Amino acid sequence: MPSRAELAAMAARPTPPVVRKAAMGAAVIGGVVFIAYLFIDPDRAWRAFHFNWLFFAFISSAGATLAAVQRITTARWSRSVVRIVEGYVAFLPVAFVFLVLILTAGRSHIFPWTHIAPPVAEKRLYLAPGFLIPRDLILFAVITGLALWFVYLSVRLDVGVVAESGSEWARGIRARMRAGFGDERRELHTTHSRQGVIAVFMVLTYGFFWSILSFDLSMTLDMHFQSTLYGWWTFMTAWLGSLTSFALLTMWWRKTLHAESVIEERHFHDLGKLCFAFTAFWGYLTFGQYLVMWYGNMGEETHWFRLRFIHPWQPIATTAVVLIWVLPFFGLLSRAAKVYLPTFALFATSSLIGIWLQRYTEVYPSLYGRVARAPLGVPEFGVLLLYLGTWGMCYLGFMDAFPKMRILLQTSPFRDEVQVPVDPKTMEPLPATE
Repeated sequence: MPSRAELAAMAARPTPPVVRKAAMGAAVIGGVVFIAYLFIDPDRAWRAFHFNWLFFAFISSAGATLAAVQRITTARWSRSVVRIVEGYVAFLPVAFVFLVLILTAGRSHIFPWTHIAPPVAEKRLYLAPGFLIPRDLILFAVITGLALWFVYLSVRLDVGVVAESGSEWARGIRARMRAGFGDERRELHTTHSRQGVIAVFMVLTYGFFWSILSFDLSMTLDMHFQSTLYGWWTFMTAWLGSLTSFALLTMWWRKTLHAESVIEERHFHDLGKLCFAFTAFWGYLTFGQYLVMWYGNMGEETHWFRLRFIHPWQPIATTAVVLIWVLPFFGLLSRAAKVYLPTFALFATSSLIGIWLQRYTEVYPSLYGRVARAPLGVPEFGVLLLYLGTWGMCYLGFMDAFPKMRILLQTSPFRDEVQVPVDPKTMEPLPATE
């Protein structure tokens, strides 16, 4: 393990300027396409904006929650790589602004309940704009606030023990982090305990709040359809997306930071096992939802899947299943495929593309119904560039502002004490009964 000074120098290496420029360029091109289609075909522009929001916001929240899970399990294997996924939190404030736009300026172009009466009285109450819009904004604000708080505490531990460095825009934030930073051992335990509480609430709100958001923002695009498994299916899809994107970014940061001595083969083996496990789980949830609807044979449920199994949606829906489940499941069976980075990158990329297509088939068939040709072209890919570039600028801005790795938890002589909770006043280990 490198020394603290060596690790801090490694974590402070700047992002290649060409990557930041590429992200900015993608955002500008995508923004131009989106604005142009607001005049050409506003319905399609906002629908592309919406399903891309579901893809990027979901994965960003899942990434921050994945970091929280590492805290809950007091995981040691991920200490050198978890900051890579903590950076996903940087997009969530922007995603909140985008959600405000979706629920205000774009809602009449996206949601049928704005101009069609829901089929039953209960849905008329549930989908009333005065109830739905505040509900969704509050839920997403809580998700964002908890994630920001958790990651702030994590970053503060590292900023407090390294020399001043990073992007100028965050100098004031780093100064506030250092203000009042005390004894290293006490800061470590206090922060670890506080993060433990926040992490539990993050996981609970991720599962519960995203279920509600997926019902409101995705399932009710078809007001006749309902599925109690839909929330699980959508938020676990995002969980898989966070893992596969995490793996790809870990490969890139390992090369960019010259961190081969810190990010080792075992990390990719562990990430590969996680990707494989949740690929299998995604297949279980997807088939489980389909099977129950198939043998129930109730029209208000089966029509949702049937629409996606007929022209022109069937090729896209089938491709999504192949890319998310078939290729990664069989491709990542062996250890060699997980630790050989080209094959791991191939299957991780396959899964991410498939998840993007799945978000498309969540939204578009419900809104367009039976059409001669699936609307998948310039608006959808243009808005994808807008989101990809914006997400990249947020993420890289965060990573350049703060240490790109956890420093204290890798170099402190007290780092493994966090495996056993301590009394914050006496700093003595708590009895097992407590």
